Amino acid sequence: MNGTTTSASSSASSAARSLLLQLGAAAALAFVVLYGVAFAESPVVHNAAHDVRHVTVKPCH
Repeated sequence: MNGTTTSASSSASSAARSLLLQLGAAAALAFVVLYGVAFAESPVVHNAAHDVRHVTVKPCH
């Protein structure tokens, strides 16, 4: 019985660790994209992001 319980808790721990890793990777990617767009040298990229903020009624100034 203990072998099954240990295996199940190990599997749950591994799944939780995997989920946290995926969430961390997604957050890091989002930060890189946001930083890249906010400080983009290309006016086309920066203005496109700026226009999206206006369309979604989010303050930007």
